[in-house]
Amino acid sequence: MAKPYSPSHVGAVASSFTEMRLSGAVKDSLVQFLLDELDDLVPAMEERTVSADPEKKTLDDALRTRLNYNRTRELMIERCNLDSVGSAAVQSAIEHLETRIRSLISSAEEAAMKDRVNTIKPRHLILKERSEESAEQTEVEEEDPLEGQISGNVLTPATLRRMAKSFAGLPITDAAIEELILWYYDVVDQTGHDIRQHAQLGASPAHFIERLDQMKELMMLGWVRRMLKASAIEAEERGYKRIDIEQLIHLDPFA
Repeated sequence: MAKPYSPSHVGAVASSFTEMRLSGAVKDSLVQFLLDELDDLVPAMEERTVSADPEKKTLDDALRTRLNYNRTRELMIERCNLDSVGSAAVQSAIEHLETRIRSLISSAEEAAMKDRVNTIKPRHLILKERSEESAEQTEVEEEDPLEGQISGNVLTPATLRRMAKSFAGLPITDAAIEELILWYYDVVDQTGHDIRQHAQLGASPAHFIERLDQMKELMMLGWVRRMLKASAIEAEERGYKRIDIEQLIHLDPFA
């Protein structure tokens, strides 16, 4: 049987999210919490893996395509003066690179939308030359990679980052941003469908007006503010310092 996480290791990880000291009992509780989380997570991931590929024999994250771990590690070794590259460093690099790709594609997508085309072309990509000046610019972009404004009813990651800090008082992870944007457009689509359906069927005016008010709230981003505040409360109750996808799964986007 695999050994559980050590309390000292879990405590060191948890300490990166807080300035407070953690008691030994808290560390022990965190270990058990993580084991319970794996009890739920692994079967769910296994089901998604088999559903995506019934012949698959290795557990995978069917919801996300990642950069190749071994290739990334080899490329890092070529650029490193130390004797080896640890797995934590590789995972961190993959997260960084994927964040950069996401930011680049998001910006390019906005540029393509402004051109009124459905294909991202080379002219839409903003690739910067690596220099001391551009490196400093990159650090700023990672914190807020998009100009981030609602234009043509487009909700951008940068907008959500600013809203999370303004209305929820917490930072938000990229995974939570992606999930929240998908939810937002699902709710917009469902609300629009209900408006069209009730308009055609001549349903009660009260219900029709209710749906119009709901759409207005969506366009004014009231729905997003409510979701961010609710997820922030959930995060703070569980002792987290940021909003992650784990807090969103407890919310009902259609409530």
